[in-house]
Amino acid sequence: MNEKAKGYLLAVIAAATYGMNPLFALPLYKAGMNPDSVLFFRYLFAIPLLAVMIKARGRNFRLQRREVLPLVVMGVLMALSSLTLFQSYNYMGAGIASTLLFVYPIMVALIMALVFKEKVTLQTTLCILLALCGIGLLYKGSDGSTLSLLGTLLVFASALSYAIYIVAVNRPMLKNVATLKVTFYVLLFGVTLFVVRLCMDGSISYPDSDKWYLWGNLLALAIFPTAISFLCTTSAIQYIGSTPTAILGALEPVTAIIFGITVFGERMTFRESVGLVLIIVAVTMVIAGGSITQQLIRFRKMFPRIPIKRFTRR
Repeated sequence: MNEKAKGYLLAVIAAATYGMNPLFALPLYKAGMNPDSVLFFRYLFAIPLLAVMIKARGRNFRLQRREVLPLVVMGVLMALSSLTLFQSYNYMGAGIASTLLFVYPIMVALIMALVFKEKVTLQTTLCILLALCGIGLLYKGSDGSTLSLLGTLLVFASALSYAIYIVAVNRPMLKNVATLKVTFYVLLFGVTLFVVRLCMDGSISYPDSDKWYLWGNLLALAIFPTAISFLCTTSAIQYIGSTPTAILGALEPVTAIIFGITVFGERMTFRESVGLVLIIVAVTMVIAGGSITQQLIRFRKMFPRIPIKRFTRR
């Protein structure tokens, strides 16, 4: 297998494993666990896994003083994104929530335009309108009921938190920190949010003793959507670059939808399917950016114009 094929395979694995969040989280909800407890154990179990990865690569855990505060902020943003997404599962189907979350690249484009004065192209504007049309198609269910407003707001809050995280983590303040180390400290500082919330609530929920196997779900959340997904994403970027890896990230909501339908019996109408496709297409075009234009130009050059001779009367 050549490097390019290996990169695409790793990107597919990364997207598919991240889309497993609902697969392992929803049975825990059904057993009575709350989102704070689920995420606390997910982060707690993932931290040592990432620590092993860091040591395996021969890196240290040292941070400079100026790097601590930005990483604390990154941790809080990531924890908020996880918390609001997992809470949204209580108000709407996991597949719909995971797809709505995939509007975060559009939010990134808007943040870069408004804050960092990057130019918003016509292509980006059209993609935003396309995504809004898709969301509009999703908003009303087959039985005439609309999606939960609170659930939708929670997903958008999750997408916004993640978008801010993506913009901020690429700033020069963390430029010299290894990506694996950034993720380790993001999880380490992020888990404190759930510790505080659980302390304020006064209790933490565990799987019942007669359902001990649900501990496997918690461990799976730490391994698949967190450790493996991150490791494969990092490796895929090294092989094929960030843009193709991000485009293949469109498989994340598709995976969640497949699990929602096959495992949890969620149903989807044709109109909702069209809405999902519109969102995925719109966001994929935003992520691809100028590469789409370059490909279209390259395609156009394959078919040069045939000169048409003008005939004049004699």
